[in-house]
Amino acid sequence: MSGHSKWSTIKRAKASNDAKRGQLFTKLSKEIIVAAKNGGANLDSNFRLRMAVQKAKDNNMPSDNIDRAIKRAVGDGSNSDMEEIVYEGYGPGGTAILVQTVTDNRKRTGSQIRAIFTKSGGSLAEVGAVAWQFNQKCVISVNISDEKQDELALLCIDAGADDFESSDSSFDIFCALDKVSSVQDIIDPSVGNTSVDISMMANNTVMLDDSTSMKILKLLDEFEDSDDVQKVFTNADFSEEVLNSYQNNS
Repeated sequence: MSGHSKWSTIKRAKASNDAKRGQLFTKLSKEIIVAAKNGGANLDSNFRLRMAVQKAKDNNMPSDNIDRAIKRAVGDGSNSDMEEIVYEGYGPGGTAILVQTVTDNRKRTGSQIRAIFTKSGGSLAEVGAVAWQFNQKCVISVNISDEKQDELALLCIDAGADDFESSDSSFDIFCALDKVSSVQDIIDPSVGNTSVDISMMANNTVMLDDSTSMKILKLLDEFEDSDDVQKVFTNADFSEEVLNSYQNNS
């Protein structure tokens, strides 16, 4: 699972450094719209919407923007043509890649995703070709000191967590969606900021040479820069040296 967490760390750093606040809010609004459209506007009964709203708040999205997105989803029907599409493909080195999109124009988005894959030397795949290599998980990220991580991990295991990963910026706890509440309940609020997200985790990751790793990171970045792309996942893993080099040169 390390590939996910390391790429997430890169994305968190980029979000704060690149000042792409407008694009971030657009993606957060789309996630709220789709969640409310599919599950209703009640935060108590719509787990996905509750998470989308919390993520928006964690990224300092104004409450008016959040309320407006929910109303657009369940109100006048102006977003009835908004749909989720997941594209599957292969990147450099044969790596598996999932691209989650939300779009109002399937043809435009499909052409764009195909072009990005082709440009990198990869290829778009048929539905189901790589999705079997991933499982849906919740990722709970907390800011906590190194000396407290082992103790927290033991508590989280008892509450249903099934994996962990530590990075410079956070301690990531992985669990099934139905275990999120029980894991969150045992996390002391005093440990620091906590965020929750839904992710597709690779069953097995692959470590590639530095040159191929850099190509994959550039490909992931290009997907992230698309307004239609919500999230992108890969089974590629990255060494700390490659990540640091990429981040310093981005």
